[in-house]
Amino acid sequence: MSPSAAPSPAQDLELLVAAAVEAGTLALDLRARGLKIAWKEGNSPVTNADFATDTLLKTTLGRARPDYGWLSEETADDLERLDRRRVFVVDPIDGTRAYMKDKPWWVISAAVVEDGQPIAGVVYAPQVGEVYTAILGGGAKLNGSLIVPAPTVRLDGCGMVGDPRMFDHPSWPEPWPIMRVESRNSTAYRMCLVASGQFDAALALVAKADWDLAAADLVAREAGAYCGDHLGRSFAYNGRIPSQRSLLCAAPRLAPLIMARVSHIAIPN
Repeated sequence: MSPSAAPSPAQDLELLVAAAVEAGTLALDLRARGLKIAWKEGNSPVTNADFATDTLLKTTLGRARPDYGWLSEETADDLERLDRRRVFVVDPIDGTRAYMKDKPWWVISAAVVEDGQPIAGVVYAPQVGEVYTAILGGGAKLNGSLIVPAPTVRLDGCGMVGDPRMFDHPSWPEPWPIMRVESRNSTAYRMCLVASGQFDAALALVAKADWDLAAADLVAREAGAYCGDHLGRSFAYNGRIPSQRSLLCAAPRLAPLIMARVSHIAIPN
């Protein structure tokens, strides 16, 4: 794929949004008909809708961009993607448990990654009618309007998206201050809530797959939030092992305060 022949990030985003909206409609329809549920290794659920939306996205996006690679949670990994300059990185339903229980905190997440970095991304939450979009250098939007993270500068009283049990654990050298801690099943949606200022930070001290992060990472960074691991390192996508060691997404002035509390934690690659 020569640079002159490559679609622009804006063109890729237009394609991603149309495909994500179509996938969201399919997911809602399939759930209304009744889901078939199976369980993956690690006690993670997967439904017929996860596979159906994955097939729809792979077919639609692959037909439009046959030169792009493909990386998705529900498709067997093909390492041919390592030889492609641009790669679709997709989670057809991020937040399957919420989706199964008719809770609104699930999304379709899709990004185009070029040379390891996302250049276009969409995170679509069908049940709440929210479409988060970003292109590299173009800012981030929610339903067409520009978004920015909160101006929060203190942990006390901040809105944190994460596991309340982690923050309450007695092993912390210094207890966390009182915060509004809430959980959301979808990692990508948590990050978009931070990007749009609805929450102040999202923290996960466990490995996250590329498809959990890529689209929302671009949305968050283009909005002006910090997004990377808990040690302050940015993400590089489409590696041989498509995974990142941890996640911190935070309002820019809050991020260093959180890193100071968690930087002692060793998490293997």
